[in-house]
Amino acid sequence: MTRCATNLASAGSNLALAGGVAIIAGHPRDATPTPELPLHSPSTDPQTIDASWPDTIHAHFRRVGVRQVGYVPDAGHSRLIALCRDDPDITDVVLTTEEEGVGLVAGAALGGERAALLMQSSGVGNCVNMFSLLRNCGFGCIVLVTMRGEFGEFNPWQVPMGTITEDVLRLAGFLTYRIEAAEAVDEVVGAGCDMAFDANLQVAILLSQRLIGRKQWTR
Repeated sequence: MTRCATNLASAGSNLALAGGVAIIAGHPRDATPTPELPLHSPSTDPQTIDASWPDTIHAHFRRVGVRQVGYVPDAGHSRLIALCRDDPDITDVVLTTEEEGVGLVAGAALGGERAALLMQSSGVGNCVNMFSLLRNCGFGCIVLVTMRGEFGEFNPWQVPMGTITEDVLRLAGFLTYRIEAAEAVDEVVGAGCDMAFDANLQVAILLSQRLIGRKQWTR
């Protein structure tokens, strides 16, 4: 048995779980193909850009034909999650742990669909072993990572993983790109989606804590 086949066999439970969740959480989908969408045209108003960058990411998901989005609920991704959940052409899948998302991506690819993953930087560490499946089998994947443990972080437990997230992703075979300002979201996410699905590459885009906003400690 080849290494790829072995990895697929070992990931069978994750694929089955992801598929089962998708049936429960997914939206009914019309069999009619989605019409081709025009390229997203970003606003030039700074305040609008700052507030609408999740909409820009969602627009690129639709442009490239992403049909499944897996995520562990996260405040930094809340707007994007809501957009995907309300989109009748996207099946949103709530994961119990981030590594299940790798099985979701593999299952989608084998079924002829495209999937994206949303996670926080702390969740990247949960996926290290499973990421080998994407690299060895050549499944195209786009991962959007909201960063913690950096600018204005109040929780010291987020710092260790936050400081090595990009290094971990690179060692796992991902091409990584970091976004510090909302104005860069359209260009970087658009290029990342094209690279992932046109060239079957693994692409991770890190959304900095400056972009998503620092979290405040409340009592």
